[in-house]
Amino acid sequence: MNMNIMIVGVGGQGSLLASKLLGHLLLTQGLDVKVSEVHGMSQRGGSVVTYVKCGDKVASPVIDIGEADYIVSFELLEAARWLPYLKKDGRIVTNSQQIDPMPVITGAADYPEDLIEKMKATGAQVDAMDCLALAEEAGSQKAVNLVLMGRLSHYFDLPEEAWMKAIEEMVPPKFVEMNKKAFLLGKG
Repeated sequence: MNMNIMIVGVGGQGSLLASKLLGHLLLTQGLDVKVSEVHGMSQRGGSVVTYVKCGDKVASPVIDIGEADYIVSFELLEAARWLPYLKKDGRIVTNSQQIDPMPVITGAADYPEDLIEKMKATGAQVDAMDCLALAEEAGSQKAVNLVLMGRLSHYFDLPEEAWMKAIEEMVPPKFVEMNKKAFLLGKG
């Protein structure tokens, strides 16, 4: 199983935990895994991307244009921004939430409309859901990352127990139960 996954979002949303959790999970399955460091404006509000690559042998964590099997996005505009990196038959798993970037906040630009439809029109398979509402149902809006991991798990042939064990091993103990709940809500 060779796979290239990009996790994209806005600083402060938990993309680093999501990429570490996913990397840890894939390692426990006996795969060679490379997880990149966070690239971008990792302070709150800036665009952030991390790469997770796995397979029998992975040389580099970098994913180039047209190589991503999955783009996991915390926000719609970020999903659209990184769309060129998706393979022809790739899938976007995205939060339907819109977070205004600085040009929109300052009035210099408008937030693009109909992004889900526009991404689908390129041929991308788009799985969009309101991850924020599910995270809040789990107990914290900060659990969007685990809701997204739950949704992503639909497309992996891995047992739920492996995901739960990875959550137990990667999440601080006082947040484990809430994060498991968020994962299960995302999984649906």
